[in-house]
This record gives sequence, C-alpha cells and structure tokens, in this order.
Amino acid sequence: MKVVSLNTGLPREVAWKGKTVRTGIFKRPVEGRLRLTRLNFEGDGQADLTVHGGREKAVYAYPSEHYPFWAAELSRDDLAWGEFGENLTTEGLGEEEVCIGDRFRIGTAELMVTQPRMPCFKLGIRFGRADLVKRFQRSGRSGFYLAVEREGEVGAGDAIQALPRGGDSLSVRDVVRLYVGELREPALSRRASELPALPEEWRQHFREQAAKSRA
Repeated sequence: MKVVSLNTGLPREVAWKGKTVRTGIFKRPVEGRLRLTRLNFEGDGQADLTVHGGREKAVYAYPSEHYPFWAAELSRDDLAWGEFGENLTTEGLGEEEVCIGDRFRIGTAELMVTQPRMPCFKLGIRFGRADLVKRFQRSGRSGFYLAVEREGEVGAGDAIQALPRGGDSLSVRDVVRLYVGELREPALSRRASELPALPEEWRQHFREQAAKSRA
C-alpha cells in the first residue's frame, strides 16, 4: 500500500449554471513532502467549512484503482491524479477492505478513517457535468475521509502502514450501502450507530434507520 500522488489546491471561484461558485475541489499533484496538520495539508484549502474539511474530514483519499473505470465510463484518456478532489491518490486501499476507524501511518503522520465521501454538486462542477454526482454514488467508488491523529510530513511514494485495529468495524463500502438503503440490515445499522470513529451525524442517521426497522 502506498501514496501514488499527493494533491492540493486552494479554493477558487468558477462559473456554474449562471452563478459564481467558490470551490476547493480543484487539486493538482505536488512534488516533495508537505506538512500535514490536524486540519489539512499545507497549501490546501476548502471553500465551505460547514460541509468540507475540519478535523473529521482533514484528508480525502481516493484509490488509484478506480481511475481506469472512470476513464472508460467518461470516455476520458486525460484524467490526472487529484481529478476527484482527493488529497491522497492511493494504491492498495479499497472501500471493501478499509473500515471505519482503521488507522494508518503515512510518512511521519498517523491518520484514521472516519467516513465515506458523499459528493455534493461541486464534483459535477469539476467535470462540467451535473450527472456525475449520481453516477459517482451509484458506482460504489466513494473513497474516504481521514482525521489526523498525529501531525507529520507526507509525500508521494510513501508507504501506507496499517496500524492495529481496535473494536468493532464496518467497511467503508458497507457504510455507504447502509446509508443509501442498498443494504437493509437492522443489526448492521445498529453497529454503525455505535462506531466511535464515525461522525455523530452519521451515527444519528443509523440510529434512526435502526429505529424505523423496529417500528
């Protein structure tokens, strides 16, 4: 497992459907090593901190293995690392295997998986097509967010070392399937509602989901 590319970008204003929208989704690969703080990489930024960034979503990781799928799906042969707004383009970390609460050492930093990505309309802006958000969700290729447990320096090519997993866990993929209703298992919803690494709004959603199944 390793970091294929480290990508950053500062918010910019773009035109979208007759309006000006400020977004930080435009990321580009950077060379060398960057300092990773509790909130983000140096040189990186998010436009709307109410829904992006913060301690629970300091870093977004996306598997490089998904790029061939999207190249075919979108008829694109020019997709560059960072195209999906990810900070870390990774190798060897799939949503089926990575679990909420998993911890990794990358460079001198330590990070913990907190939640899948549920994209907003700005992903459509990045590709210039409004249908991409729904296609992204249907694909099951969500990527995942990480919180920074120990600040440090990270660079492309760094190995990703898994740290010991503690307590119950659910895969990122199963959490997405539960969230969108593709997977309907009350026992799993209850488990998801009790995962300490999962942000409170997600846990509340699964508490409500489990309660409805009992009604």
